[in-house]
Amino acid sequence: MSRRFVAAAAQLGPIERGESRRSVVARLLALLDEARAADCRFVVFPEMALTTFFPRWLIEDPAEVAGYFESALPGPETAPLFERARRYGIGFYLGYCERHPERGGADHLGYNAAILVAPDGRVAARYRKVHLPGNARYDPTLKLQHLEPWYFLPGDLGFPVAEALGGRVGLLICNDRRWPEAWRMLGLQGAEMVALGYNSPAQLPDNPAQNALRKLHHLLPMQSAAYQNGTWIVAAAKAGTEGGCAMMGHSCVIAPSGEVVALSSGLGDELLPYRVDLDATAEYKRFFDFATYRRPECYGLLTEPHGRSPQRE
Repeated sequence: MSRRFVAAAAQLGPIERGESRRSVVARLLALLDEARAADCRFVVFPEMALTTFFPRWLIEDPAEVAGYFESALPGPETAPLFERARRYGIGFYLGYCERHPERGGADHLGYNAAILVAPDGRVAARYRKVHLPGNARYDPTLKLQHLEPWYFLPGDLGFPVAEALGGRVGLLICNDRRWPEAWRMLGLQGAEMVALGYNSPAQLPDNPAQNALRKLHHLLPMQSAAYQNGTWIVAAAKAGTEGGCAMMGHSCVIAPSGEVVALSSGLGDELLPYRVDLDATAEYKRFFDFATYRRPECYGLLTEPHGRSPQRE
């Protein structure tokens, strides 16, 4: 199997609170058709690609909350996406909300999850988001809520890397991209490509001094991670104004050199195809030869639960 192929970030514009699953899947299918026309073999859809980003609200109706979660993939409304991708021979990453089979309340119904589907339709990997940002309880003093720890359980599947697309592919979700430990876990398993979906606000109303740096802080950790771990990164956003919140967009493809080789131009549904070469990772994996140069015996502090703070005198 060739290790050179076209991969694409499939950015989505806003998904509003009342938009049906059927409508969203129709948009994903349109992007998949565009991907076929661009000779893509792999497509990355965003985090929570089937629904609005509902953790920005405290929703008191358990039925509405449950409606954002998937009990199984594919399901009746998502089956057309899986069927068409298999027919086209296109693999894909899909972010979604995974229902925990034993949870029934409005809080902690399941996981912020992603699935990796190979071009032959095989489910190659599943991932549950490890780094959940935001608040575990609603805070009325905040202008922008981010309640992922209220709605989701922390991921418990580790950081999987799967054999797919002729190479080794890892998965991350949104806030994971800001944590170097997540990338190193994938790098240590030989990841040659990492698929990542996200929903990131363009502004932080409670910290406006950071607003001008949002896009820098989005790209910076991924560019560093691509270089330091010798991996391609395909990152797909939710973009535009959704539920009154401006979403960043800025979907991208990043080479193992750390260079941004493709970047979205708008805030709507948009496909960013780019021809990747998994063999291009070898140069950087030789430079950062983990077996030769890493010194794990010196890194013990990394695994201590809370690290250490300098003692004040």
